[in-house]
Amino acid sequence: MSRLWPDLSVLAVLVAVDDLGSLGAAARREGMAQPNASRAVRRLESELGVPLLRRGPRGSALTPQGTVVVHWAREVVADAGRLLEAAETLREARRAELAVGASMTVAEHLVPAWLGELRRHHEDLRIQLQVHNSTQVFEQVEAGACDVGFVESPSVPRGLYSCTVAHDRLVVVVTPAHPWARRRRGLLPEELAATPLVVREPGSGTRTTLDDALRDLPRAEPLLELASGAAVRTSVLAGVGPAVVSTLAVRDQVEAGTLRVVEVEGLVLTRRLRAVWREPRRLTGPAAELVATARRLGQPLKA
Repeated sequence: MSRLWPDLSVLAVLVAVDDLGSLGAAARREGMAQPNASRAVRRLESELGVPLLRRGPRGSALTPQGTVVVHWAREVVADAGRLLEAAETLREARRAELAVGASMTVAEHLVPAWLGELRRHHEDLRIQLQVHNSTQVFEQVEAGACDVGFVESPSVPRGLYSCTVAHDRLVVVVTPAHPWARRRRGLLPEELAATPLVVREPGSGTRTTLDDALRDLPRAEPLLELASGAAVRTSVLAGVGPAVVSTLAVRDQVEAGTLRVVEVEGLVLTRRLRAVWREPRRLTGPAAELVATARRLGQPLKA
């Protein structure tokens, strides 16, 4: 048999009638106009098939059947109140937690400062940082496992919102002993494409940016594929071969002279670093504050 669930608001009115002794007082306590409260009670009487109020010139009082119904209504209203309190507790707990996904380069070089700044304003905030390549960060955000992600990929999947928080540039790096370090002129894109390189794994933002930039040129097979910018940098320092990496990953080594940047003529390897998230379009809470912090502290584009 089909069952109509009673409206919680009218059950609360009946409980208030029992507590206060009149429909008018009950309606005021529940924030309803008395005519609306009266109509709601009549509708409930029709649905239940029993009279609940005895109406007279001096007001309304509970019938014997209404007294029985109010006994159970009081339990239902109390349970509903506890449900709402539990939901609020869950909302507060959710507000106190922030799950962040970040691609390798961003996580290694930028996110720590962003999170440190955020924690200065939210000491009780529990932050979970998940480090993946850009493709995996997209998957985590899409699945709801992260509140916000930070990626280096040139494009963002449909269905996700994004904004630019910083800029970065990829550069070709070699050791000072490599023949490219002694070139007077920059490399041609064709030379770079034809050279086996130490590269990041497919799915990383760095790899995707490089592949997009050289997509129209014949490519050599990678010399070595590695899962982090730090591993690529270490391989280049060890003399394995040249690599295309973020300026963030080799800034200290370039300044110290242990790595040399080789310019490539006519090849644009700049990229935007983005924050990405699911609906709603407008971020709120700690996730929004983290994105604002990232935009304020974000890496400027290096020449």
